[in-house]
Amino acid sequence: MGSFYAWDGNRAGEETDLAWDSNHAKVEAWDGCFSVHTHPRARRYSFVATIELTDVQSEAKIQERTSDLSLFGCRVETHEPFPTGAKARIRIAHRGANFVALGRVSYTTSDGGMGIAFTQIEPTNQLILEKWVEELRGH
Repeated sequence: MGSFYAWDGNRAGEETDLAWDSNHAKVEAWDGCFSVHTHPRARRYSFVATIELTDVQSEAKIQERTSDLSLFGCRVETHEPFPTGAKARIRIAHRGANFVALGRVSYTTSDGGMGIAFTQIEPTNQLILEKWVEELRGH
């Protein structure tokens, strides 16, 4: 809930390489210097549904199951994770509704999972996601 900045004095505030670590902190780096911006993590809810992921670059496709969901992403149980940073098209089917978005693999784990951060959601799909999360909050 704060920020930490470090720089060499020549490039203060310049953003270059950007990533999110497994604790959902934005990490920016340039020439060996970095800054980290943290924000409160969205609450995750247990959520099992069929998910289809397509790697945007390779067009590799997998169909797996989610294990949790938030307004900003989900965890996928898979023994064939995409590489961290890979961009993916996402389709989640649950109770007759289909949620579609673009996302990025934010982390992979050795126990067969990967985290997906949603990066682009159309308004109609945002409503589907919000409805699912609201239903999960009630349980």
